Amino acid sequence: MRVRRLVLLRHGQTEYNAGSRMQGQLDTELSDLGRDQAAAAAEVLAKRQPLLIVSSDLTRALDTAVTLGDRAGIAVQVDKRLRETHLGDWQGLTHQEVDTMAPGARAAWREDARWAPHGGESRVDVADRSIPVVAELVAGQAEWGLDGSDRPVVLVAHGGLIAALTAGLLGLPVDNWPVLGGMGNASWVQLSGHSDDDGDFDATRWRLDVWNASAQVANDVL
Repeated sequence: MRVRRLVLLRHGQTEYNAGSRMQGQLDTELSDLGRDQAAAAAEVLAKRQPLLIVSSDLTRALDTAVTLGDRAGIAVQVDKRLRETHLGDWQGLTHQEVDTMAPGARAAWREDARWAPHGGESRVDVADRSIPVVAELVAGQAEWGLDGSDRPVVLVAHGGLIAALTAGLLGLPVDNWPVLGGMGNASWVQLSGHSDDDGDFDATRWRLDVWNASAQVANDVL
């Protein structure tokens, strides 16, 4: 039996997060608090001795990943497939502006993983592009989980992507995906992939170990 530990780390806070503004794939930077959050998460996760760190190319995630990589002493790889959900016409708007423009649409988006804003992606779309990242890592990282090693692979990404990827890996019915709630900035998820083989992703059974864990930082809010 091989067990692969997978940690999915959300980026630290941005000014868009603090202002309830929809980022999607807009390239925003960490706030001062976000940098503190990234450093606190790095302090905890570096002790796990990550085997590999792969990040979204968006600055807020990449800077969070580099903070962890520097602390752990390993280089960060980048994969654009880990970008946040594209929010189409909503990108750059506040929650209130979206609600004024399209009453009830944000609720529909949160309650239906198949629903997408105009010009954007659904959570199902996001899972479809991110699950292959994990499949390739299972096939290509021979050391991952070898001989009982608990060293995790860490993917640094975004709240929407992490929820979609987690639901997809767990094989949850799509109607149930909304049970995975929001995550705090610089919080993380851990899944364990159990398999009897050396690299067959389809034979890997994923279990949720941790949801929304964090290193507490003063003044942090969900």
